Amino acid sequence: MVTTTRQLALRIAEAKAKDVGRGIARIDPQDIEKIDAEVGDIIQIEGKRKTVAKVMPAYPEDRGKFLIQIDGLLRSNAQVSLDEKVNVQKTSCSPADKVVLSSLTLTRLISQERDTRYIGTLLDGLPLVEGDMIRANLFGTRSQDFTVVSTVPRGAVLINSRTRIEMKERGEAGARGAKVSYEDIGGLGKELQRVREMIELPLKYPQVFERLGIDPPKGVLLHGPPGCGKTLIARAVANETAAYFTHITGPEIMGKFYGESEARLRSVFEEAKANAPAILFIDEIDAIAPKREEMGGEKQVERRVVAQLLALMDGLESRGEIIVIGATNIPNSLDSALRRPGRFDREIAISIPDQRGRLEILHIHTRGMPLAQDVGLEKLSQITHGFVGADLEALCREAAMNALRKIMPSIDFQLDEIPYETLLKLEVTMNDFMEALKEVEPSAIREVFVEVPNVRWEDIGGLDQVKQKLVEAVEWPLKYPDLFQQANTKPPKGILLSGPPGTGKTLVAKALANESEVNFISVKGPELMSKYIGESERGVREV
Repeated sequence: MVTTTRQLALRIAEAKAKDVGRGIARIDPQDIEKIDAEVGDIIQIEGKRKTVAKVMPAYPEDRGKFLIQIDGLLRSNAQVSLDEKVNVQKTSCSPADKVVLSSLTLTRLISQERDTRYIGTLLDGLPLVEGDMIRANLFGTRSQDFTVVSTVPRGAVLINSRTRIEMKERGEAGARGAKVSYEDIGGLGKELQRVREMIELPLKYPQVFERLGIDPPKGVLLHGPPGCGKTLIARAVANETAAYFTHITGPEIMGKFYGESEARLRSVFEEAKANAPAILFIDEIDAIAPKREEMGGEKQVERRVVAQLLALMDGLESRGEIIVIGATNIPNSLDSALRRPGRFDREIAISIPDQRGRLEILHIHTRGMPLAQDVGLEKLSQITHGFVGADLEALCREAAMNALRKIMPSIDFQLDEIPYETLLKLEVTMNDFMEALKEVEPSAIREVFVEVPNVRWEDIGGLDQVKQKLVEAVEWPLKYPDLFQQANTKPPKGILLSGPPGTGKTLVAKALANESEVNFISVKGPELMSKYIGESERGVREV
């Protein structure tokens, strides 16, 4: 690899979702000049290993910070983590005559010439070196990872239309799935930062805590609605820290024989201890650690499991070599002894994403989709109120299925595989997403009847002042949240409509929901009343 001598040390930062898998590194334009490079040139990134990337200018908000923004694949290829420093310099790159790849995730071997040709078109313009891991979004599958076995010529090469792609049988690494990186998580920037500082620092730099004279945290409790990304965060942190990751769900622990549940729990902790540094992730922790005072005499097994978990949490080495992450969507049902500092040191709420978060998630899930020109992800993010990450993934999947149904009549099912030309016709349009919205609804309110009103402002006569006040109080904060933030103004949390019967209070509320494109849940007061103690209050909480 022929390189120039001008080097620059830059700190690694997270890449934007739209840059993932493109093999690009974003750097401040002034830093690009310092290494005698131009936009689009190939640079060498040197961490514990050397890799290459195409240099692009950093976004305006990231300039002047001496950063290099690269995705999880490039970080893995350079064997570095976020906030570490790498040496960057311009390098020469030859056109690739031949590249031999080995699949890390595909179950079948790609051998047909048209398949390898298609992979070549996907990777066109990608710089790489032998030993790199690359990612391609193949038709009919999710993102697939490949490792570069060899290149002709050797050194840094650039794939082009003349490059011949060959596939080799999978090696030992073939069984592992695609790694989750921080760029695969959208809309949870603040939460992810808090998890990182609680987990990454103790695992990577335990001496910092020794210098401060404090014990590093032993556990983190993630709580939030189902599908918001609790498990995804745990997997991403484990991959980025290169820590051993053990994943168990609460019900797995329970056994029918006396002492079996406690033995299983002990074996899991012993496995993590033997492979330290390790992250032990307990999903649905509420299944094995409910409140003991609410258990009857018939639940002696659950009582013993809770006591065993408390003892194991207390017995963890305080060096930060093992960190326990618990996840639940009902944190108030956990035993209070588990939620004290020293066991779960911090509780982090993973909330439902806002409009900006939904846009990030949509960018992630449509990364490998052949989208039509009319698809507006910004518009979709505005009309998917209440959707969590799993709901948005289901929405994208349903839209893709709608696109597939359109070309189904042209598919000859007697053939072993769908022709390459037919696959190229696949395109997901905005209409496919709008049709998918009729099928997919927010999981948080799936059990509630959610009405989609068809009333518009034009259907209501008069009440102009009322309409304007409601637009300012409800619609503006949803459509222009940045303006409210700049003005340091908080929108109202509630609105009371009063007036005699038949004046249009319910109609105005329906029209507002329709115009603002938000979910409309209608609840009548008497519906919440119950003769049983606590049932009325529970009804209010659920609403």
